Amino acid sequence: MGDMFAAIRPSRVRLVHFVCALVFLGASLVGSLLLRTQMVEDSFAITDVQQSIGRLTQDVQEDQTKLDGLKASLPEKAQKLGMVPGSDALTVDLKGYKAPADVGAQH
Repeated sequence: MGDMFAAIRPSRVRLVHFVCALVFLGASLVGSLLLRTQMVEDSFAITDVQQSIGRLTQDVQEDQTKLDGLKASLPEKAQKLGMVPGSDALTVDLKGYKAPADVGAQH
C-alpha cells in the first residue's frame, strides 16, 4: 500500500484537483447559461400570452359593445316590423306539481 502512495506524486494530486475544479467551474458556467436561456425563453412566452390575453379581452369588450347596441335597437326594429309590446309577463309556478303516473310508463 505504501508503494501506491509513493507512486502518486504531490504535483499529480494538485493537477487532479486543478482539473476537477476546472471541470466543476465549466459545468457551473454551462448550467448557468442554460438556466438563463430557459428563463429568457419563458419570459418571451409569458409576454406573448399576456399580449394574447389583452387582445382577447379587447375583442370581448368590442363584442359586448356590439351586443349591447343590438339589444338597445331591438324594440325599434320590432316596432318597424309591426310588433307591439306584450302585456305583463306570464309565469308558471310548478311548486307541488306531480307528473301523472302513466307518463313514466311510456318511456
